[in-house]
Amino acid sequence: MKSRYRWYVAVVMFLFLLLHQADKLMVGPLTTAIMEDFQINEAQMGAVSSLAIVVSTLLYPLWGYLYDRYARAKLLALASFLWGSTTWLNALARTFGAFMVTRSSTGIDDSSYPGLYSLLSDYFGPRLRGKVYGAMQMSGPLGFMAGTVLATTLGGAWGWRGVYFLTGGLGAVLALVILFTVREVPRGSAEPELRGLAESGRYRINWETARGLLRNRTLLLLMAQGFFGVFPWNVLTFWFFRYLETERGYSSGQAMTAMLVAIVTMAAGYLVGGALGDTFFRRTSRGRMLVGAAGVLTGAAFLFATLNVPLGNAQLFAVLMAFTGLTMSVAAPNVMATVHDTTVPEARSTARSLHKLVEDGGAALAPYLAGVIAMRTSLHTAIMTMCISAWVVCAVLFAVTSLVVPRDVEQLRRRMEQRAREAAQHAG
Repeated sequence: MKSRYRWYVAVVMFLFLLLHQADKLMVGPLTTAIMEDFQINEAQMGAVSSLAIVVSTLLYPLWGYLYDRYARAKLLALASFLWGSTTWLNALARTFGAFMVTRSSTGIDDSSYPGLYSLLSDYFGPRLRGKVYGAMQMSGPLGFMAGTVLATTLGGAWGWRGVYFLTGGLGAVLALVILFTVREVPRGSAEPELRGLAESGRYRINWETARGLLRNRTLLLLMAQGFFGVFPWNVLTFWFFRYLETERGYSSGQAMTAMLVAIVTMAAGYLVGGALGDTFFRRTSRGRMLVGAAGVLTGAAFLFATLNVPLGNAQLFAVLMAFTGLTMSVAAPNVMATVHDTTVPEARSTARSLHKLVEDGGAALAPYLAGVIAMRTSLHTAIMTMCISAWVVCAVLFAVTSLVVPRDVEQLRRRMEQRAREAAQHAG
């Protein structure tokens, strides 16, 4: 495989993630226009968003299993086409009932990411995965920025339907790009033991392999970590803007500027975290988990310092918030890479789907719990309590995982060596 081609694939996958995230997340800035169009209230609009999340969550296991059984590149092209077509249908809806159904259908492709990372794991070996996954995960905050810019700059002139026609069209174009230019590669072909062996691709997931994931101690611990790990992200994205306006006295423009600074540094944190994880993983198989633990503890310390800055010191608040954004995303690419470091190639999409299924439970719960705490105390207390306690729990789980991960990494390496011997014998 030519090195330049695999980086081309990485760029295409990044564009898919970036534009898909922009399409998915710009519903926030467009919410008022949509509510006015259909004459609906906040509860009805919230129900629409919740249904899309439910659809996405329920389909994670199906997408994961399909990716591990069939050609991932073609399924990703299908996911991109579904993104485009459901977004178009959503823009065409003329009644609230139709809007609710079509908006819910946009959740079908929201659970399609595990196959993308599984495919990349067969283009990039263990020594590079952290950096590559970190770069991919930058698409989340950058997609949020792109979606906000599209919604605010084009929404007034084109209307919310026009913006969705644009992003839906981009999904259809990317479907063709993926279908005709992204090649499937044998599962496991980037593993050091199997690199260059054509027979590495003959493995497919079965129910025995799928059940075996539930005996993977590293995966189970990372699933528990994932449940708590999404608390800070969802609490901050849901409530921090309001906290800046109501408790720190920011105008909407000031709050948006402050949020954008944090989002930019958060995007950089994914890349930094992936690079650090790769570096320490080369020294010890515990390296990624140690980087993750250090990242969440540092993020907790910076958030504590940020929220305790006096109200009049906006400059210090902005600097500390930028460091909070940088450190809070360090762990994420190391979690993804560790799932793949300890899972056989033909089960990686399913493993990540199970991980995301648990994460979504935390994502759904976090804003509600923060809201309950805020009603009884303040948003300051709610954000600090939820985020810092979640990060401390995550640090403990990372530390425990660091104790068991060497055995699971070594077990995978032995299985890959056995497969290499079997492939060599078959070729001979």
